[in-house]
Amino acid sequence: MNLQFIGATGTVTGSKYLVSNGSQKILVDCGLFQGLKHLRLRNWAPLPFKPTEIQTVLLTHAHIDHSGYIPLLVKNGFRGKILCSLGTKELCKILLPDSGFLQEEDAQFANKHGFSKHKPALPLYTKGDAETSLKYFHPIPFDQEFQLGKDFTFTFRPAGHILGASTIKLKHKKTTLVFTGDLGRPHDLIMKPPEPVEETDYLVIESTYGDRLHSTIDPKAELAEVINRTAHRGGVIIIPSFAVGRAQTVLYLVYQLKNEKKIPDLPVFLDSPMATDVTDLYCDFSAEHRLSHAQCENMCQGVRIVNTPEESKELDYGKTPRIIITASGMATGGRVVHHLKAFISDEKNTVLFTGYQAAGTRGEALVHGVDKIKIHGEYHSVRAEIVLQDSLSAHSDYNETLDWLSHFKRAPKEVFITHGEPLQADALRLKISEKFGWNCTVPEYLETVNLT
Repeated sequence: MNLQFIGATGTVTGSKYLVSNGSQKILVDCGLFQGLKHLRLRNWAPLPFKPTEIQTVLLTHAHIDHSGYIPLLVKNGFRGKILCSLGTKELCKILLPDSGFLQEEDAQFANKHGFSKHKPALPLYTKGDAETSLKYFHPIPFDQEFQLGKDFTFTFRPAGHILGASTIKLKHKKTTLVFTGDLGRPHDLIMKPPEPVEETDYLVIESTYGDRLHSTIDPKAELAEVINRTAHRGGVIIIPSFAVGRAQTVLYLVYQLKNEKKIPDLPVFLDSPMATDVTDLYCDFSAEHRLSHAQCENMCQGVRIVNTPEESKELDYGKTPRIIITASGMATGGRVVHHLKAFISDEKNTVLFTGYQAAGTRGEALVHGVDKIKIHGEYHSVRAEIVLQDSLSAHSDYNETLDWLSHFKRAPKEVFITHGEPLQADALRLKISEKFGWNCTVPEYLETVNLT
């Protein structure tokens, strides 16, 4: 069995792993690269395999950095099955068409205003391409072993993180290989903890927070402080938020704070139709999270849903205090960039980031203190307060990851550390080696290893 690392090496994006044994080729995750330009260009480059050669895609979860390349894989000839949990399939039905729509929209905007170097700017894929790819999805239940061709079996187990997120145990004859995908947290506000794994021959583990511990500050109190401080100044709070997971956590906390009268009764706008659709799914997947049916319904109580682009634009004209929750979480595209243009140059306002900001994204630049930010070909002065609240992260920090690993009854032959930027990945390598004495490797892009 060979394993090739086609993404998520030296970066937290573009997750793709090719598993092959000569007669079968399986792709584990199929994500888009995001952030730095040299990474994004990989989305346009030919893959190191032919999509027609892949029989199966196994998907850990629905986030675009793990699923967003699927429409292009299908467009280029993939005709196999995409196997994932039911929650992941339902989320991909929302996320992938939205991804295609945003790419079409961004290309049209670039062509209209002439700020792209490409004439014309083209989308990587369209909404129609994404909708076509959905017919290849087949949901699989958790905790059941399934045959995959002649020599492989696989099992999905809950990973926390977001609805449907899974670890994958892939078995080839007598050799086992586990992919963590993105590991959730043991005490997440909404999601249940990831189920432990007790043994495997080889382990591929994420390292997003491989060198960091999450804040121990109460996230509700921290959010209240930011809202109250901004409202006192008469400002607007912009919350770039991942439509899956983070938006729902923020909505839930704002609902609690208003009920407890710990923040003013500001108007709250959810400016992301996708996040609205995702929020509705929480009632259907109550077994995967901690909220009751009533709490799922209440999280949108008093929230104004913004559906059309015209309604979204209207939010930028008003300057009275308000909370705008909108995608994308790293401010890479979508409606949030228009709100940043409108509000980021006023010191009364606040931009609150609530999760990891990958290198090369606007979010990463803002949290590192740039005084100007480029949006749609023009630079805008950054005078608004910029806040990063990492206590809401849906990724385990290094202590939580080490705790999850402590359930192993025997050492893996090798641990491959991926889905982290170089410092974070190497930090986790050292911590695992020091605590457990296991063999750990940080693989290179396109590196191939033989698993025996």
